[in-house]
Amino acid sequence: MVISRTPYRISFFGGGTDYHTWYQEHGAAVLTSSINHYCYLHCRMLPPFFSHKSRIVWRQVEEVGEHEQIQHPSVKAILNYLKFDKGIEIHHQGDLPARSGLGSSSAFTVGLLHAMYALHGLISSKCELACEAIHIERDILQEHVGVQDQIETAYGGLNRIIIRPNGDFEVNPLVLPAHQMHFFHDHLVLFFTGISRTASDIAADKIKSIPNKKQELHIMHQMVQEATHILSKGGDITEFGRLLHESWMLKRQISARISPGFIDDIYEKARKAGAIGGKLLGAGGGGFMLFFIKPEDKPQLCEALKDLLLVPFQFESSGSQIIFYDKQSYSMMSMERRDYAHLRQDEKETLLNPIRLNRLLQVNSL
Repeated sequence: MVISRTPYRISFFGGGTDYHTWYQEHGAAVLTSSINHYCYLHCRMLPPFFSHKSRIVWRQVEEVGEHEQIQHPSVKAILNYLKFDKGIEIHHQGDLPARSGLGSSSAFTVGLLHAMYALHGLISSKCELACEAIHIERDILQEHVGVQDQIETAYGGLNRIIIRPNGDFEVNPLVLPAHQMHFFHDHLVLFFTGISRTASDIAADKIKSIPNKKQELHIMHQMVQEATHILSKGGDITEFGRLLHESWMLKRQISARISPGFIDDIYEKARKAGAIGGKLLGAGGGGFMLFFIKPEDKPQLCEALKDLLLVPFQFESSGSQIIFYDKQSYSMMSMERRDYAHLRQDEKETLLNPIRLNRLLQVNSL
């Protein structure tokens, strides 16, 4: 059995510039951080003692005879991508609700890729996990997604991520003194609105708006550098909150679906209670709201938003990890090194995606 743990993330600045329709022409940048709430995936080869071939446990329980019958889109896509035809059991557990703006879908994709490779004895780099998760979600599932979620949930930490027009990316960690990180964290409050939504639908509307919102997106891109400077230079931290407010005002202009009326009402209440800035996380429409406020003003903010769920969090820096690994004891299903030495090339390709063959051969040679 293998258990992967992949963090959710909060995005501060640059969201929207990471859609391919924008960065392929202008490049992109985001400032984002992973937090200590996670997506857990328990995976094991399913012994051949059951009437079903595979079992997938998420919002529902699926027991299927063939993988083509799997309803969970990411699970089905990843098993097909890896050309995996053995019996598998997958259990998903998430600390926070899905479809709520914290990158949960990408955390699932990254975590399942990580677990499946680990199940086969392969170590995945953070870059590989991010790139393949982007490929799964955008190219195979045809979802309207950016690329920051896959990168951030794979890498973890507080990062400024630069995305170049050709799709290459650079992850630049912000290494702040511990006291400064605590001071920054003390100014942040996270609430759940109680509303989940399908981000891909809202993102599709945002993508259509991009050609007409170039000025707003250019400014939002520039704000990433400004916010990074505020944090790294140790200046007046309240400037970060003011910049967050300006960014949210710009983001609301990209699409009418980003901030429905009830979100505007929550934001206005928060501002009256002392919030310097804030934003709705993710594509928009609902989910989690993040506010920047002086620590001494937090009680009055919590009172003003007492109908919402306050969600404590801490920053984390590990990214996706394998937190449990127990080698399979079923020799007929285990993929040990010696098994590969006698396989023809075409047989190898039926067991593992060709992208991974070079890595597999490296493992076999050790």
